[in-house]
Amino acid sequence: MSKSILIIDDDNKLNELLQEYLGKNNFITTAVENPKDGLVKLKNNHYDLIILDVMLPDMDGFETVKQIRKDHETPVVMLTARGEVTDKVVGLELGADDYLPKPFEPRELLARIQSVLRRSELKLKKNENIMLKELVVDPNKRSATYHNKDMELTSTEYELLLLFVKNNGKVLSRDEIMQNTRGISWMSFDRSVDVMVSRLRNKFKSLGSKKDKEQVIKTVHSIGYMFFLEEAGK
Repeated sequence: MSKSILIIDDDNKLNELLQEYLGKNNFITTAVENPKDGLVKLKNNHYDLIILDVMLPDMDGFETVKQIRKDHETPVVMLTARGEVTDKVVGLELGADDYLPKPFEPRELLARIQSVLRRSELKLKKNENIMLKELVVDPNKRSATYHNKDMELTSTEYELLLLFVKNNGKVLSRDEIMQNTRGISWMSFDRSVDVMVSRLRNKFKSLGSKKDKEQVIKTVHSIGYMFFLEEAGK
């Protein structure tokens, strides 16, 4: 499955180079030159990794990674033209996952990206149960309960639910759902995503209590869907 990468760098030529190179290596890339645009992209879309330059207009990379870490755990690889040790230490302390000085070989960046993604996936595998309001997702058993009742999910429904849970409160387009659900062959030209979302939505409705009037999966007109449940205990 292709991984999605957000590039935040004010060097347009470098962005084009990275998009071409990473695209050839099965990554889906989005590039912006302004960090504020990057934060908007991150708020409205799912990405598996962020490539972030330190020297940026309006807001430097250190402040940008601080803003990212307020709401997101997305892995970050920082780039800088100043290969100073203090920059590296500051970046890592603020929450970056790796650091690469410019100029660099694209192959080295690719190796760093793959290493960071492997570490990130290992963290996910070790995760304990994911708990939101009345919903418990067990990654080890690949199952979920809602109001203490087994949701009896198919493999496809589970992958879809896991994607929604990891992006709780975010709007996901149909394309993002197709790109980021592992092992599912969606039919791009039919309404298979809509059908599967409808099935998952109906399971929430059937298992919800009479007092539970919230719509867990909301349709966002002309865009896609948003899943939202409060964290357990709130």
